[in-house]
This record gives sequence, structure tokens and C-alpha cells, in this order.
Amino acid sequence: MNTVVGSGTLITFPVLLSLGVPPVTANVSNTVGLVPGTFSGAYGYRRELAGQRGRLLRLASASLLGGIAGALLLLVLPARVFRAVVPVLIVLALALVIAQPRLSRRFVGTDPAAQHASQGRHPVLLWVLVLLTGVYGGYFGAAQGVLLVAIMGALLDHNLQRVNGLKNVLSGVVNAVAGLLFVLLAHPNWVYVALIAVGSTVGGQLGAVVGRRLSPTALRAVIVVVGLAALTKFLFFS
Repeated sequence: MNTVVGSGTLITFPVLLSLGVPPVTANVSNTVGLVPGTFSGAYGYRRELAGQRGRLLRLASASLLGGIAGALLLLVLPARVFRAVVPVLIVLALALVIAQPRLSRRFVGTDPAAQHASQGRHPVLLWVLVLLTGVYGGYFGAAQGVLLVAIMGALLDHNLQRVNGLKNVLSGVVNAVAGLLFVLLAHPNWVYVALIAVGSTVGGQLGAVVGRRLSPTALRAVIVVVGLAALTKFLFFS
């Protein structure tokens, strides 16, 4: 799910809570455990990353800074802030995913050169939005991939598979830097970290095979369904 959509935390985090792991420890352990899985998915999408090195490096700097900020916020802010902000972000992500074709025409246009430009037509806006998504991802992470796909799908080219490849790398950067801070400053449950790491690594490879075979319409539909499930979870079951 993380490789194809980016909301695997909606499964692993509630499972950890059901096993009696305290919320902050569950979140920290989940983030650390997902690090190898996100890079596994990125490796599975390496073909779609061809020709995007410059774009990836620019956006990765935003994800790096955002992930650091989000992880630090998790360690200092009260839980009620998270409960108030997450549903709003998920609603925004769903709206962007649904509107993505129209937004692409508006921001990118129909010029093939513009569609495949290394920076897009709004590089500063894109960088800032990826930074803010990194803050959210470092803080919690559920639907981080949905937000990234929605933002990049709107401001970059129309090829959702190439966007999905970028999403996997950027999510990996956020998880890695947040995970490093959590290892240094928090107390992950290493048993659950190891279990999630193994499962997410295998799942990353399987997800790359499945996700590459989906049409853009099908991929968008999967993202919307998972986003609605996330919204329902936060509003009614948390």
C-alpha cells in the first residue's frame, strides 16, 4: 500500500495500538520500521525515476528539512494538535487527487516540453508544498503519499507512474530522517520495528509490480478509496 498509494501507516499504526503499544511509541516504531520499505518501493520504481535526478534532488532537500521539523514537532506538541490537523490534510489530499487532471492542464498546460520540464512551471510552490508535506510526514505520516501524489500530479507532468516513483523516494527521505531522530531522541520498540521493516521491504517490491500495472485512472481511484478510509478512521474510530 505504501508503494502504490502511500498510506500503509493506516494499517500498521492501528495494529500497534491494538497490541497495547503507547501511541507515541507506536508512531515512532512505525516510522523507523517503514524506512527500508519505502526505499524498497523506490528501488522497485527505479525505471520511472530515469531522467528525474535534478528534480529529485531539489525536492529531496524539501523532504529532508520537512521530515526533521515534523519529527521534532511530534516530540514536543500535544496529541490534540494531531487530531485536529490530520483530517483537514486528508480532505485536502482527496480534493487534489480528484481535481488532478484539471489542475495539471491549468498549471502544466498541454505543451509537451512544459510537461516534462525538470522543474515544472511553479518550482517554488512545489518545493514549499513538498516541504510542508515532509513536516506532516515526519509528524505522523498517514496519507503522506496521497498528499505527495496529489501535489506533484497537479504541478508536474501527467504521468502518475513517474510521479509515484518520486513519491516513494521523497517518502523514504522523510521516514529516514525522522526515523534517525526517533532512534536518537525517543524509544522505539525494536521488536515491532524489525517486524515492520521485514514486511514493508517485501511489500515494497510487490507493490512496485502491482502499482506499475495500474492505469492512471485506476491509481487515482485507489488513492481516493484509501484516503476516504483514512478520513473515516480519524473521524469516527480514533
